[in-house]
Amino acid sequence: MVSRTGIAFFVAFVLLGLPLTLIAAGGGDELARLQSAYRRPAKIPFPADNPYTNAKSSLGKMLFFDPRLSGSRTISCSTCHLPTRSWSDGLSHARGEDPAGMTLRSPTLIDVAFVEPLGWDGKFHDIEDVTFSPISSRLNMNMPKAELLTRLAAVPGYVSAFTEAFGDGAITTQRIEQALATYERTIVAGDAPFDRWIRGDKKAISAEAKRGFLLFNGKARCSGCHSGPSFTDGSFQDIGTATGNDIGRGRLFPNSEKLRYAFKTPTLRDIARRPPYMHDGSVATLQDVIELYNKGGIDRPSRSPLIKPLFLTTDEKADLIAFLQTLTGSSPPEKPPALPE
Repeated sequence: MVSRTGIAFFVAFVLLGLPLTLIAAGGGDELARLQSAYRRPAKIPFPADNPYTNAKSSLGKMLFFDPRLSGSRTISCSTCHLPTRSWSDGLSHARGEDPAGMTLRSPTLIDVAFVEPLGWDGKFHDIEDVTFSPISSRLNMNMPKAELLTRLAAVPGYVSAFTEAFGDGAITTQRIEQALATYERTIVAGDAPFDRWIRGDKKAISAEAKRGFLLFNGKARCSGCHSGPSFTDGSFQDIGTATGNDIGRGRLFPNSEKLRYAFKTPTLRDIARRPPYMHDGSVATLQDVIELYNKGGIDRPSRSPLIKPLFLTTDEKADLIAFLQTLTGSSPPEKPPALPE
């Protein structure tokens, strides 16, 4: 926990330009501790029962981009998780084979390896557990498991790819899960100006963004949920927006008052590239998001104690936006692979 005194030191000594030698009184140490909480991990976590191999990841990438995983042969995992859209789709509601669409927005896959359990309501224990929910769903990819296994087994290139990844050409649901999950765990945030700043490049972000970082960790209370290198603690919170039967995690825990209307805290990595916002795509811009939190949301027993009116000034709102824009990463374009034949 960073003290208000430490934040005050940083404002006084750094943003106001007073001698940096005076930071030794405590402000510099406090800032360093605060920054260190957001440093990127050195490695991606892969589970012991599904360790990383290049062959498995390559197979997973082919499956991820292959529309043959859908009943109509027109929709792939990448349809809703586009690399060029920061691994989401830019829509307020996901759309699959059913023209009516779905009730939830497609979440980004950035840093998915670090934020299990998954799903807006957290119903998936891990990435492997997610795999066949969209594939088998009538609303989404509309592909029964048995039919998918038959379809892939008829493609010689897939038999060869499964052999390379698993030692033989047997195509099973578990192997599909393992391959897709292995590839998806490699989808991580690109290096952002914020990352360069906390590594020591003092000019990587603006003075406005630095003030926004302090607000993010202080008055605005954002870091209460959006903490750590992926800017999420993986928790489920009622932020005071959902209504009616849209009760999120409360559907899984009907006797929990606190989990009613609670949805998973999403990563803020690449957030400026990923409108619209919220689980249902109901908020159009980052400015609207800040205003929503500033007002405090619906007051009810399930609402998170962190959600209350913030009384942010116009300048403070602008500083928060400036900071959030520093979380946009840069990484090489992800090119779809050649698909097996």
